[in-house]
Amino acid sequence: MLSSRIEILADKAAIVARSLDLVTKRIQSAIGEKECCTISLAGGSTPKPLYEALAQQPIPWEALHIFWGDERYVSADHPDSNQKMVRQAWLDKISIPPDNIHPIPTEAENPQQAADRYEQELQSFFQVSGKDLPKFDVMLLGMGDDGHTASLFPHTSALSSDRLVTLGEKGDQTRISLTAPLINQADCIIVMVSGAGKAPALAQVLQNDAADAADYPARLIQPKGELWWLVDEAAAAQLN
Repeated sequence: MLSSRIEILADKAAIVARSLDLVTKRIQSAIGEKECCTISLAGGSTPKPLYEALAQQPIPWEALHIFWGDERYVSADHPDSNQKMVRQAWLDKISIPPDNIHPIPTEAENPQQAADRYEQELQSFFQVSGKDLPKFDVMLLGMGDDGHTASLFPHTSALSSDRLVTLGEKGDQTRISLTAPLINQADCIIVMVSGAGKAPALAQVLQNDAADAADYPARLIQPKGELWWLVDEAAAAQLN
């Protein structure tokens, strides 16, 4: 697997603190270089305290554009909505222009239409077309007990999609997800992993060169830019 930076931290609080330091520095660096920063967010419980902490940072919010790496096909006010979680934890607490927030459009007629619309929005915002891929400044990801990341689940067609945005399937629940080729364009990817339940999959992803990405989709994350794995001691229990 591509060489990556792995930091083993005491617990989830330590992961959040380290993530906050990395994310704020990368945001400030991007804004300093080009007066704008693009960030793609992860859902789930692990990054929520990070979003709450980011709300307290002295960042020029008008220079930040916020996207999502994946979303459940539910309304924006649904309890399972990643967008709702991020808005409550962070975005509703800061003065950011509404046009700088780019949620996945789950009000579309069907999931595929939602994926198509988000792909079109990405192409328009990043001014790319055809096979060209957008490049995010910062990409936040998590990893599930089964080794999935974003909504790229084991043995699903999403793993081989050549689109920017695809459909992720988990049981009977449809999700919309960025694809691995797009994710890997990011300048900086930060993967936050917490909990003992993730230890077996994490060992396969990080240390078993023979492990198949179809079994552990997080192995597909091999960016050209920085890759940070921030894991707590419980999740790292099976690492050498």
